[in-house]
Amino acid sequence: MRFVSSILLALSALVAATPSYGQYLLAPMDAAQTNHLKAYGLTYWTLQRGLSAEWLLNYRAGSFLLRDRPEVRREAALRGVYVEPINASQLAQIRATIEENNMESIILEKAPKIAVYTPPNTPPWDDAVTLALTYADIPYDKIWDEEVLQGRLKEYEWLHLHHEDFTGQYSKFYINYADQPWLQEEVARNKAMAEKFGFPDVPTLKKEVANEIARYVSEGGFLFAMCTATETIELALAAVGVDIAAPFSDGTPVDPDATAKMQWDRTMAFQGAEIQTNPAVNAFSDIDGHQVNTPWRQPLGAFVLFEFSAKFDPVPSMLVQNHENVLPDFYGLTTSFRRDRLKPGVIVLAEEEGAGWVKYIHGTYGKGTWTFLGGHDPEDPQHQIGDPPTDLDMHPHSPGYRLILNNVLFPAAKKKTLKT
Repeated sequence: MRFVSSILLALSALVAATPSYGQYLLAPMDAAQTNHLKAYGLTYWTLQRGLSAEWLLNYRAGSFLLRDRPEVRREAALRGVYVEPINASQLAQIRATIEENNMESIILEKAPKIAVYTPPNTPPWDDAVTLALTYADIPYDKIWDEEVLQGRLKEYEWLHLHHEDFTGQYSKFYINYADQPWLQEEVARNKAMAEKFGFPDVPTLKKEVANEIARYVSEGGFLFAMCTATETIELALAAVGVDIAAPFSDGTPVDPDATAKMQWDRTMAFQGAEIQTNPAVNAFSDIDGHQVNTPWRQPLGAFVLFEFSAKFDPVPSMLVQNHENVLPDFYGLTTSFRRDRLKPGVIVLAEEEGAGWVKYIHGTYGKGTWTFLGGHDPEDPQHQIGDPPTDLDMHPHSPGYRLILNNVLFPAAKKKTLKT
């Protein structure tokens, strides 16, 4: 009898030491979260394994509801992500709170396949998005002009562009860096690509690449762009039969009437911009409100995220989920977007109050969507060439990087739940 009692005691101790698995785990995204950025990676990881997930818009700063599995708990612990077990009673309370407030539950059903448009030798720390993806352990493929022109974009649900200059002017770096080996290598690489595909010069090559990217979006792709890519892909799309590239590119002067000849009906976000025809001025047009490398450069301020109706406008709501709604601004070659250059229908996601520019915008193009975020790196406000890479271990709660990762999960949303 004493032996049986000992076995029962041992079994009781084992049960007490074993975690009780319920139906769900909540990854809160408010101040309780120990690593906001890696929480996105954990959510992506669960989707990769066929497990369902929900994005609770505006609930505790945009939390994630995951299936409670031993492997999910282990992965959360490995990533340093804080999760809370949720029982049936707690889940019912969460559902009631969401129903009664400006909140919504969005089902995430599939981990999107991701492509980052970047030259093959570009290090990951030169691009805030590849930095974010690497830190969150979200897989992606690098593609460049060759893959785009070969029709490979259709293999991906989500495409990111960063500081590429689609006008073919190498971001006008030749003004200050013409003798630098890294710029000379970039010029040689782009010229070789143009020659390989039979284009007469790099600007012509980049226009065709821009056209292919626009076609990808129009056929249902998700595009996210930052920094120079936001402005220059639009200029390349509008410059049909117009030379807007500075002499460094092909020896032909910029068309002095370029502004009047631009075809803005072909663009996604902007219209009516004035083209910068002076090759000595490091700006592409007047789309950027900050004009960072010009004598009329504007100082940085702060930008405010808009609050949308989660039930009726879930798309913009997803894109602005954050634990902070006022963020410090940060420079890029294209830092912001002038309000009077936006097309009708463009949704402003964030703005600097009282300024003539906005920071973060979104819209549709054909069957697809695009989202543009000005600036280069949310945790490197000045971003000088040669700066050390941003260490995201020092910024696990970065609200600026959260905006990037919102865009990564956005294509995972179950389409029939979206009302806009």
